[in-house]
Amino acid sequence: MRGGMIKLVKKEDLQVGMFIHDLNCGWMDHSFFRRRFPLKKAEELKKIHESGIGDVYIDTEKGLDAKGPTQEAVREESRERIEDSIVQAHGEIPQSSHEQELEVAKKIQSEATQVISSVLNDVRLGKQIEVERLSPVVAQITESILRNQGTLVSLCRIKERDTYTFQHSVSVCTLLVTFCRYLGMSREVIQEAGVGGMLHDIGKMRVPDHILNKPGKLTEPEFDIMKSHVTLGLEILQQTPGISTTVLQISSDHHERFEGSGYPSKKKAQGISQLGRMAAIVDVYDAITSNRVYHKGMEPSIAVQKLFEWSNQHLDEELVQHFIQAIGIYPVGSLVRLESNRLAVVIEQGTSGLLYPVVRLVYDIKQNCSLKPVDEDLSKAESGGDHILSAESPETWQVNPFDYLTLALQK
Repeated sequence: MRGGMIKLVKKEDLQVGMFIHDLNCGWMDHSFFRRRFPLKKAEELKKIHESGIGDVYIDTEKGLDAKGPTQEAVREESRERIEDSIVQAHGEIPQSSHEQELEVAKKIQSEATQVISSVLNDVRLGKQIEVERLSPVVAQITESILRNQGTLVSLCRIKERDTYTFQHSVSVCTLLVTFCRYLGMSREVIQEAGVGGMLHDIGKMRVPDHILNKPGKLTEPEFDIMKSHVTLGLEILQQTPGISTTVLQISSDHHERFEGSGYPSKKKAQGISQLGRMAAIVDVYDAITSNRVYHKGMEPSIAVQKLFEWSNQHLDEELVQHFIQAIGIYPVGSLVRLESNRLAVVIEQGTSGLLYPVVRLVYDIKQNCSLKPVDEDLSKAESGGDHILSAESPETWQVNPFDYLTLALQK
């Protein structure tokens, strides 16, 4: 494809005859069967205008042209703005290394998945939620994040098809706890937010299995039923003793959108609770970085840029910046290219700045060969050491970051 053919255009400038390259929103924010398609009918154009979709990407090589920046220009601007916003942000010194925390985090993730699976399946059977079962595992998640937040967050990207709903709940809990901790919230609020993250999708247990587990894009009627999970979940939680306001806010607001196009209540901006706006960010981030049957998950560094691009339209811009500061411009699990022409996987955020994480060296580009994995703290870049040039696609280099994230280095 020739350079500059993918452009970002306002939906008001769309015309029949253009080719949609990307609807530029999370998959749960639209009911189109495909992400890429030719605009052939006025009905399709009307559907875009009436939805919560904002600016979209078009392919001018496959359809009509329009004014707008190229995809490359948008990404570069987003990257520069993100770097400007986090230049003074610093990570914390972890209490344990990624390697030390790895086995503990694996056990916590496994136990959390089993607990939320049991709780949600009880709801499916019409039983009452046993909230007290969630508190200990949320406390364990919090303790792991306090020791080394990146380890558990990185493991949460690994999901199985049959248990996706449960693992997504654990991921949202983990990311929300990380987010709340970064913002300096009290331990009590963090604990309640973690429970809210675990239960945010509880209404899906009342969605028919053939819709919830459909291995493909939902039809519009099915999409409407899926969206009802928010209202159904709120009804379940309101009938549950011991459920806090925090949990209710997260459940009711995590699909609301900053500009008012979300559901179920079309709340806007500050009309959405702060924790609801935070939950929306982490829910979208986990969804777009997860592999599903009908879409491939984005790499963490690209997902961060998409969040920034969607801020103040779908998401709260200030909170998006804080979230990026919490997980880093190159989140744990990102594959990056260093100035030394080596590839590395990010395993921890750096203590001297988010542009200088701790990485695990895996590949020598010059020699075209794998490296014996070794960890390097890029904070030394400030005194002339190596530093990151760019994020890279694992597919391009046939490198699986997960293989290195879950690797315990031999001493």
